[in-house]
Amino acid sequence: MDFLSIADSSPDRIHDLVAMAGEVKQHPGRFAERLTGRSVGLFFMKPSTRTRVSSEVGTRQLGADPVVLKGDEVGLGGRETVEDVGRVLDRYLDALAMRVFDHRDLVSIAAVAEAPVINLLSDLEHPCQAIADLLTVTEHRPKASIAYVGDGNNVLHSLMVGATMIGGSIRIATPVGYEPDDRYIALARQYGNVEVTNDPSEAVDGADCVYTDVWTSMGREAEMAQRLDAFSGFIVDETLFAKAAPDAIFLHCLPAHRGEEVSGPVMEHARSRVFDQAENRLHAFKAVLLDVLG
Repeated sequence: MDFLSIADSSPDRIHDLVAMAGEVKQHPGRFAERLTGRSVGLFFMKPSTRTRVSSEVGTRQLGADPVVLKGDEVGLGGRETVEDVGRVLDRYLDALAMRVFDHRDLVSIAAVAEAPVINLLSDLEHPCQAIADLLTVTEHRPKASIAYVGDGNNVLHSLMVGATMIGGSIRIATPVGYEPDDRYIALARQYGNVEVTNDPSEAVDGADCVYTDVWTSMGREAEMAQRLDAFSGFIVDETLFAKAAPDAIFLHCLPAHRGEEVSGPVMEHARSRVFDQAENRLHAFKAVLLDVLG
């Protein structure tokens, strides 16, 4: 079973993945060598730190063999068609986890491969990140009201649907023109409360969790100057964070640009759970791998 999207998953599956990630975290030895003899392809078209390390380490900790592939080595869609690459890798691997620019590449490979395909990040979603986020939230603030301040991007798409699927709510603040895709808003509202505003203070007011991400995602560097101007006033600093609930936590999927989307003091705040969240990427990936490989 593929894991391409939170939006394509069911609430039961997301509940189960978050619970499994927590179980793997608490009892890692129980799952050691569970996937011995399996081979997992880890394909990266984009540079990566957390995704690369968590997926490779997680694969090894479950007993499987990781095979790391870089975009320039494979030439996806250039040297070979996307579908041909998928058919070939399917003959070698038990699962294929991919970090790509275009979500359609994942869909195309999943259509021709019998092995499960995992989305390690695409332009539409970041579902493994969302499982780590939801694990972090449930550890600290179960059924939290989340305030997301920043760009309506792939991270937010997965987060907003996943959060409402597990019983949370979310208030989103973006500049005008940078709101999340309407399809994801509509889907998330089928499961829970979603509010969208252009006022960061309104979104953060009383929230249990404040979340932000970089304003300029990888692949959009040409828009940086325009985005820095558009997002002026959307930094999560001490003043904005103080509007959240007194025991609110702060999250960021990293890498963080301190002084842009978040201030240094908020990153280092006593209630920042950013590095717990980063650690949870490992446990989340292991849960996803166990899920897709049965």
